[in-house]
Amino acid sequence: MPSPALSTRAETTSRRRLPEWATSFGPQIVTGLVVGVILGLVARAMPVAADGNENWLVGTVHTIGSSYVKLLTVAVIPLVFTAIVSSIANLREVANAARLAVQTLLWFAITAFIAVVIGIVIGLVTQPGSHTTVTGAGKEPATTGSWWAFVTGLVPSNFLGLNAKTTLTEGAASTSLSFNVLQLLVVAAAIGIAALKVGAKAEPFLQFNASLLAIVQKVLWWIIRLAPIGTAALIANAVATYGWDAIGSLGWFTAAVYIGLAVVFLVVYPVLIRAHGLSVRAFYSGVWPATQLGFVSRSSIGTLPLTERVTERNLGVPREYASFAVPLGSTTKMDGCAAIYPAIAAIFVAEFYGVPLSFTDYLLIIVVSVIGSAGTTGATVMLTLTLSTLGLPLAGVGLLLAVEPIVDMGRTAVNVTGQALVPTIVAKREGILDEARYNAERTGDPFQDDEPVAAK
Repeated sequence: MPSPALSTRAETTSRRRLPEWATSFGPQIVTGLVVGVILGLVARAMPVAADGNENWLVGTVHTIGSSYVKLLTVAVIPLVFTAIVSSIANLREVANAARLAVQTLLWFAITAFIAVVIGIVIGLVTQPGSHTTVTGAGKEPATTGSWWAFVTGLVPSNFLGLNAKTTLTEGAASTSLSFNVLQLLVVAAAIGIAALKVGAKAEPFLQFNASLLAIVQKVLWWIIRLAPIGTAALIANAVATYGWDAIGSLGWFTAAVYIGLAVVFLVVYPVLIRAHGLSVRAFYSGVWPATQLGFVSRSSIGTLPLTERVTERNLGVPREYASFAVPLGSTTKMDGCAAIYPAIAAIFVAEFYGVPLSFTDYLLIIVVSVIGSAGTTGATVMLTLTLSTLGLPLAGVGLLLAVEPIVDMGRTAVNVTGQALVPTIVAKREGILDEARYNAERTGDPFQDDEPVAAK
């Protein structure tokens, strides 16, 4: 019978011999993408069910993928609340906290300005509305944006910014809950500041909040570990449901949006990184897990826990600052949804309906993208805000719904990357970036150091 020491040594050797994809988070996500594409193609080739509904494989991957996004979203409320309260408490130890906040908002605006200008240029060059075979008048969206919503969006409707919606389906009522992250930020910030003002009496609360944050982060680690499975299901559902058929007559518009996203992702962001003396390769290797998850989940909010973690653990941004800047960015820093897409889509709608745009109109597109996104979330709401500001038909939104899921994947990937970029740049400019961690070799698992030492 082998000794315990020999058994432990054998187990360690066995673990070390596992292939990289089986032990590293990044390769696992890539594997999930490949498996998802294969499953999606298989599901798309399968016949529909006898009752006319989707086949069993499409239903399975849809259920698994949507369930994974729900798991991520459920964890956002406790994460944001506890992280913001904790970060405000810890900002006592960070010099120039107010300056950090101002710099963050300033760089949100700068990068949004660059992105929307690129979107306008690409829209003018490609003329997506003149190269479409879409017919019909379109359908006005159920939800629209407004400048009044920009102001009222900051006011919490309740303690956690929760909204309830009840729908009737075949006589049965169902109620779903949603939440406004921006309102949650306001509530958490107010409580954090109040705790600091209270002083010693609030210390037990702050200690409890810190403990709760640690517990939430541990649960999130378990959820994130399921990302390869969620990735495979989400991408399989996208391939099976949309494929290339959905692009159809909107191929030129889809290409224009992805060109704009590629320019921001592959040109603008690297230029900003190099301009601040940082390694482009180190940044993208650090943020890549969140970028991948954002692409397949199509949810900046759902990806928020991972975005915050890679910003802190991989890119070296201090926790006290990252836990404030990244949640804020998830609602106000969307270069894909709030800058590139509305610009190109507005030009598409104007060309489709034969409405000429003046130089003033293009300036208004820039203003809406830079300022309006601060109180408005979602690409559709941002587009309606842009169209209403320009006086363009809101029915134009309905013309683009066929490719909404396809372009949303790229938009969200760029959004998430930008939400990690700005805190990194600000931390570097303020001299608080941990450059040793930023330049360190990646383990492929941003949650690895949450594991007990004995398990390593």
